[in-house]
Amino acid sequence: MTDGRQFVFGYGSLVAVQSGRRAVRLHGHRRIWGVAMDNTIDVPGYKTYRLREDGSRPAVFVAFLDLIAEPGAVTQGTLLAVDDAALRVLDERERNYDRIDVTTQIEAAPSGTIWTYRGSDDGRERLRIGRRERTAVIDSAYLEAVETTFTALGLGDELPGDDLPLMSLRRVDLPAP
Repeated sequence: MTDGRQFVFGYGSLVAVQSGRRAVRLHGHRRIWGVAMDNTIDVPGYKTYRLREDGSRPAVFVAFLDLIAEPGAVTQGTLLAVDDAALRVLDERERNYDRIDVTTQIEAAPSGTIWTYRGSDDGRERLRIGRRERTAVIDSAYLEAVETTFTALGLGDELPGDDLPLMSLRRVDLPAP
């Protein structure tokens, strides 16, 4: 039974943006490079990426971290207390993901409901397309931000390796409609 409090378990970029975070472990899931956005499509209120070296817009699929269910696996991350308004903002931000309840899978969970974001079918399909077309990349700044935050928090979880190339990109936020 929950007491009305809500939290979000962050395991990637949400770890880097959270303040007031608490380190925890999620059981039964493993972190992977699992979703992507299509950098050739403009979605108002979302983002695109430009090459840092010349500002051009590469025709790539930019990959992001995801979770997959795996018995016995443990993923380290952080919890952030949220209210309904913050969840609505995160749901919009995390448009490549579906919000799921992982309350019973968090070690030493506080009382309340614990959500996390797992790759949506569409987000995962975009990464499959990018892999097949050999146009899927990992933004080196995204990877560095997550690694730096994990190190600063003393979280020993290593990010998964991948065969995707790193690309030095600059995020450009698009205006909302």
